[in-house]
Amino acid sequence: MAGASLGARFYQQIKRHPGIIPMIGFICLGMGSAGLYLLRLALRSPDVCWDRKNNPEPWNRLSPNDQYKFLAVSTDYKKLKKDRPDF
Repeated sequence: MAGASLGARFYQQIKRHPGIIPMIGFICLGMGSAGLYLLRLALRSPDVCWDRKNNPEPWNRLSPNDQYKFLAVSTDYKKLKKDRPDF
């Protein structure tokens, strides 16, 4: 066991304890979901600015109809009107 690689040890543990398989699946699912959510935040959020030269303040270009929240329970974004000045 001392000379076995990490993959071989992992495979041996799974063969010995098959109850670990669902736990590993749920951990991988959770990590994948968290990674995709972080990617969504980095690409779709108006608070993140990747290009400071061409668009230094991306939150000013959002119209009131843009939905950038992940889940809006009671807000209908189609009916919102502009309530801020143009810059």
